[in-house]
Amino acid sequence: MHTADTADAAVSASVPASAVSVTGAVAAPGVLLPRPRTAGRPRFPLVATDLDGTLLRKDLTVSPRTREALALVRAAGARHLVVTGRPAASCREFLVAIGYRGLAVCGQGAQLYDASADRLLVSASLDRELARSVVERTEEALGAGPLELAVVTAAPENRFVVTARFTDRRRPEWGLAEREELWTAPIEKVLMRHRTVADGLVAETAERVGAGEVAVTHSEKGMIELLPAGTDKGVGLQLAADRMGFTPAETIAFGDMPNDLPLLGWAGYGVAMGNAHPDLMAIADEVAPSHEEDGVAVVLERLFAHP
Repeated sequence: MHTADTADAAVSASVPASAVSVTGAVAAPGVLLPRPRTAGRPRFPLVATDLDGTLLRKDLTVSPRTREALALVRAAGARHLVVTGRPAASCREFLVAIGYRGLAVCGQGAQLYDASADRLLVSASLDRELARSVVERTEEALGAGPLELAVVTAAPENRFVVTARFTDRRRPEWGLAEREELWTAPIEKVLMRHRTVADGLVAETAERVGAGEVAVTHSEKGMIELLPAGTDKGVGLQLAADRMGFTPAETIAFGDMPNDLPLLGWAGYGVAMGNAHPDLMAIADEVAPSHEEDGVAVVLERLFAHP
């Protein structure tokens, strides 16, 4: 862990991902929460949202309706906190597009980013030899041939570097490398996929062979991530919330994939998108409409619109 504040690093390392759990059954879309304000204070003064599949539509834009809903949040005196799997370098353009200010949790909780100053406050790196060992042990345990791999290089560059068969549609900005070249420079995470083995089995196998050595999460279809041990969105959210002065009970969180389980688990109220993975829907307090239907805005309008 590399940080400008060693006390914050200690908090990040010591807080378990499951510090607070969501309670209650899944609510159907449109179920009303209690009135949002008590004595002039919003019920949830901290609104934590994932980006991809949650705040962003499929075309990677934030809709006008969602922008207006976020303006309602600000007008009520509440704060919006982005908590994303993207590294800071990759999410910066989306934050700029919506006029985002202040802290953001990036890299699945491995980074705390000050968007106002364009500065990383906290960044955790992944031991390369350990990562390579976990990849090789996962392949051996699966017995289905090699995994396709990518890495995110260390901050501040955070380049996305892939092997040739990682995807059939490589983006121009991605770097291309031979497998052995992935381990020649500092990295923050490894991404694995297999063309025939189900994501769930790849993730379960990596978790088993790398137990206690790395963190494993599933952020989107065909993409299993290896991260520094103890890294997840719940830990990152707590680090940011502590700095901002908010508690779990004051926080509502939105997400769509298994990597958002710790995010919703930390927050006092968790909302899964209508397009969410079943595992997230199973623990959410509410299921909102999908990201294509402005599900975040639907909930925020209900909470923050003026009476």
